[in-house]
Amino acid sequence: MKIHFVTEGSLNEYWDASPAADCDLLFFGFNGLGDVDYASELSGATSKMEDAAILSREAGCVVVSGCYTNSCGVRRKSALVAERGRILGVSDMFSGIDESEYKSGGALKVYETAAGKIGLLIAEDLYFPEIPQMLSVGDADVLLSVFGEIDDFIPQLMARADAFVSGVPVVMCAAGRAQAAAVTGEVSMLSPKKECDFDLTTEREYHIFSQRRRGLCRRRRADF
Repeated sequence: MKIHFVTEGSLNEYWDASPAADCDLLFFGFNGLGDVDYASELSGATSKMEDAAILSREAGCVVVSGCYTNSCGVRRKSALVAERGRILGVSDMFSGIDESEYKSGGALKVYETAAGKIGLLIAEDLYFPEIPQMLSVGDADVLLSVFGEIDDFIPQLMARADAFVSGVPVVMCAAGRAQAAAVTGEVSMLSPKKECDFDLTTEREYHIFSQRRRGLCRRRRADF
C-alpha cells in the first residue's frame, strides 16, 4: 500500500499545485479540509466534501482527510474517506478528554477500500488502546491516525504502542509530521516534510491467549 502524506496546506491547494501523486492512498491531516459545516455543504454554499470525492476520482486513489465538522452547532473532530468519486463516510473522534469544544462521536467503523481495510484513529483516540484493539477485531489492515499539532513525544509513543497491542500498523498524519509504526512497536518512517511517500507492508500475526480468572461459578444448585 503506497501512502502519500500531505501534512501542510489544504486539499484544494494540493490539487492546484501539481498533478496528484501516484499512490494507493492520499492522506491529509486536519489541514486538508479544515472546517466543514454540514448545513453549508447540504445547501451548496460550500463543497469541501464534494472536492474530496472528486479528487479521489481524478487521482484514482483513496482520499482520507481530517476536518472539523459542525452539525447544528455541535463541533467534532472528524475524518472523511472518499474513493472513486464517492464519499464512503465520515467518522468522528470517539473519545473526548475533559471539557472541550469538540464532542465525541458514537461509533467506530472499518472502511473497505481498494487500498485495504482502513480503521481511523481521530485525534485523542490515539491515547486509548482499546480503540485500535476494537478496530483490529474489525479486521482493519491499517489504522490511520489523524492528528493536529504534536507538542511532545506522547502521540508518537502512543502510535507505536497502539500498533504493538493491536497487531495493526499505525500511520499518522499530523501538522508538519508524518509517521508510521510497525506491529513490532518500532518506527517504520518519520518525516517532517510537507509531502512524503511510504510503502506500507501490511502484517497479520495471530496468537492464542488464555487467562485464569475468578468468577462464572459453575456449581449446580438444587433449589431451582
